[in-house]
Amino acid sequence: MNIIEAIILGLVQGLTEFIPVSSSGHLELIRQIFNFGGENFHLFLEFVNIGTLLALLVYFHKRIIKICQNVFRERNYKLALNILITSIPAGVIGLLLAHFIGENSFFSSLYTVCIAMGVVGLIMIAIDKIPHASDLKSENELTPLRALMIGLAQVFALIPGVSRSGSTIISGRLAGLNSESAAEYSFLASIPIMCGVCLKLLLDTDGHSYFFTNIGAILLSNLVAFLVGLVALKFLLRYLKKPKSLQTFGKYRVILACLVLGVMLILA
Repeated sequence: MNIIEAIILGLVQGLTEFIPVSSSGHLELIRQIFNFGGENFHLFLEFVNIGTLLALLVYFHKRIIKICQNVFRERNYKLALNILITSIPAGVIGLLLAHFIGENSFFSSLYTVCIAMGVVGLIMIAIDKIPHASDLKSENELTPLRALMIGLAQVFALIPGVSRSGSTIISGRLAGLNSESAAEYSFLASIPIMCGVCLKLLLDTDGHSYFFTNIGAILLSNLVAFLVGLVALKFLLRYLKKPKSLQTFGKYRVILACLVLGVMLILA
């Protein structure tokens, strides 16, 4: 992988990991359209999460410290427990099926990516019209059952095109949170999963070998993803304060999915 590819992929990861348009879907589109990556590209897609994980840790460091203080000083486990509950379904299923998903042609198919992107986009457009609870002022008021519901929705983000932030923000909205609180909870709940993915990669023999073989491209791509991710996080959390803000991302997803599917059908 050359420098230009590493920069482009890091830029795309940083922009789309937090904005609910699917980072895995966009990276897969770029890989297939421009023939990026080469062998074991799925390992690169997992490694580039390190940059956006660091962006999350830096951006939410005060919240993370506060959560830890609540647990160890005040014996208040509620938010930490809910984050753990939300993380478990995707963490367990991802651990069991990550290799299968990464190498299965169905999940890397542009048809799968576009359909997933379009379906979730339609849900985002309709979310304000779907009857759901709206009784929570912040993520601190989530019940364990609602936290589990968000965690189960996060499992679908293993499919490229769905979006981890998109699925959890939608389920957070249905659980009673506003868009901004749903996004913040989504990002906090993704930290344990992303830490697990990065740790597994570094301990895995194939991942360890791939890292040192491609260390320059991986470090450069993660640096770009980290810097761009910080900007994307700040933008998104401000933008979600606007009413019906999810509809903008939903429309983008549907338009992009239709364009790519249209081109594929024409060229078929």
